Amino acid sequence: MERVFGAINGVFSFIGPLSDFLWEFPTNFGSYSSIPILGNISFAIILLLGSGIFFSFRIGFMQVTYFKKGIRTMTEKRVVETGISPLASFFLSSAMRVGPGNILGVTGAIAAGGPGALFWMWISAFFGMAVAYMEGVLAQIFKEKKDDEFVGGLPFYGRKLLGNKVWIGIFLSVLYILYALCCLPAQGFNVVSSVGRMAEIITGKTIASGSAFYYIVGTLIVILTAAIAFGGIKKVSRWTDMMVPVMAVLYFVITLFIIFTNLGSMPGVFKRIFEEAFGIRQVAAGGFGAVLMNGVKRGLFSNEAGSGSAPCAAAAAECDQPVKAGFVQALGVFVDTIVICSCTAMIMLLAPEDLVSGLSGMELLQTAMRYHLGEFGVIFIAATLFMFSFSTFLGILFYARSNVAYLFGDNWASQTGYKIIALVMLFIGGIAAYTFVWDLGDVGIGLMTIFNIFMLYPLGGKAIRELKNYEEEKKIKKV
Repeated sequence: MERVFGAINGVFSFIGPLSDFLWEFPTNFGSYSSIPILGNISFAIILLLGSGIFFSFRIGFMQVTYFKKGIRTMTEKRVVETGISPLASFFLSSAMRVGPGNILGVTGAIAAGGPGALFWMWISAFFGMAVAYMEGVLAQIFKEKKDDEFVGGLPFYGRKLLGNKVWIGIFLSVLYILYALCCLPAQGFNVVSSVGRMAEIITGKTIASGSAFYYIVGTLIVILTAAIAFGGIKKVSRWTDMMVPVMAVLYFVITLFIIFTNLGSMPGVFKRIFEEAFGIRQVAAGGFGAVLMNGVKRGLFSNEAGSGSAPCAAAAAECDQPVKAGFVQALGVFVDTIVICSCTAMIMLLAPEDLVSGLSGMELLQTAMRYHLGEFGVIFIAATLFMFSFSTFLGILFYARSNVAYLFGDNWASQTGYKIIALVMLFIGGIAAYTFVWDLGDVGIGLMTIFNIFMLYPLGGKAIRELKNYEEEKKIKKV
């Protein structure tokens, strides 16, 4: 079996360099690696952050002015005849957003860029809310009705923009499916390994990766996922409606407890965050780009703003006005990054520096949780990673289904075939820690992001006009 795993890694040896090219070109790629001050700021990061700033000005910073409206939209009582409610759409998109990036992504960003990376995650989320609004509105405008569901997203509004050619829709749908398949193995690894960590803590014994235990757990999780996924969007939505609020609220409450028990340390934590974000030391060392890049990149990986994935959930919602889907999706970015990611950061930064120094990833967070809450904290963070990863896996399955339907028709054979492939990817990712699965995720989200952002510029006028029309209607009603 080890020989098979080695062969797989060899076949995918090109994934790492491709990931580096997408996320590090040109300032940290090849002969461009010595640009001063900028460090690791890449074209992709400039594209994302710049687009967020641009769209924020174009829509009058709606992430501030319509923040409360987003909350009210989610709580509106309505009878849904087709698709799902705005609240269910929020939970479905949050299932994709609130994932392992909120745990492992944050620990990686802070380990690589220091506490200042959190500040740039906040900044990327604030401007990312504007991008999420644009995606959500366009998804609503160009969505299509299939039976008792709505489908939409990048392949649908991208096809309209580029002349409504069949081959364009095919290309974008294939890209979307490849993106999903790239992300699935990493989620499988997180789901299964988190169960392994909990078992190790409970039994006190080390369980080797790739052992019989991982095969058994991976098989059981595949069976559970199949039971949910083969039930259709309504069943997936019911699970995400249940899982997302429970896991997010529990994580938030535990973090609040840790903050209140370490209240005297909070001023020092915020001092570190802002000093590391703007410190002279980072600029003088040419490392400012590393701080910014890690913050913005991990912010995107967490909240998905600009990647073109969340519009699938936005299109599925039944809204009387397209802007409401945009408000809800913008709020999803806020909850994901500014709330949930900050929870992870506070857990880490409130632990003694000498205790977590030199650690990274899950080991870092588990050490911090053991300091705060003992062994319960370690089990809790492993259980949280399981729920975050599992809900993300369900979200990915749903996001790709409409594109499978576009390519092969919305029939039992194509949908079943895709789900079987997805379950195989879940199992493969779960039984072995392949290095390439993480690079696969980077490649998938990088390609999606580049295509999606360039689609938003020429189509953005439609989303902006929808907001102006909404504001005009509000004025008329007040008269």
